[in-house]
Amino acid sequence: MGCSSSLPDRSSGQLAGLNSENGGVSDAKNLRVKLVLLGDSGVGKSCIVLRFVRGQFDPTSKVTVGASFLSQTIALQDSTTVKFEIWDTAGQERYAALAPLYYRGAAVAVVVYDITSPDSFAKAQYWVKELQKHGSPDIVMALVGNKADLNEKREVPVQDGIDYAEKNGMFFIETSAKTADNINQLFEEIAKRLPRPASS
Repeated sequence: MGCSSSLPDRSSGQLAGLNSENGGVSDAKNLRVKLVLLGDSGVGKSCIVLRFVRGQFDPTSKVTVGASFLSQTIALQDSTTVKFEIWDTAGQERYAALAPLYYRGAAVAVVVYDITSPDSFAKAQYWVKELQKHGSPDIVMALVGNKADLNEKREVPVQDGIDYAEKNGMFFIETSAKTADNINQLFEEIAKRLPRPASS
């Protein structure tokens, strides 16, 4: 079973310890947010999600077809819980036209590239421009350089990622789905940056 495998949501509901009975209503302490992952094929989007949701890494990952859906809940230090409803989109060109269906209405976009692939970094920049044109105006965007465990094969300098993220009002982080490096930190950082509904 590859990183892009998608099981029905019932498994993730138990895993998260929450059922989706509250119908998508967020209050100041319990947020439910739609998160979409975008990026070129093979950059490790599905592996990042699988590492975050199930703590697993599968080197024989299969390509995502269309998109897969998983959810995971995290608790922050201020006792806020954030339930991420994660749409992992396919990276291949032939699915690019479907991406707007997934990022429409998303509160968070995680744009992923592979630090060993300048082409994937260029594609990440394309997705950022698309989100700026068509995404929600207050969307929280993260730029993620994945495969940090392959540093000896790096072709995209860290500073390039930092500079691009700063220019575009995103936050930047490098991760490794393989070693789990910075995976939880990525989602915690996103959670901290979410706009909070006012307490009634």
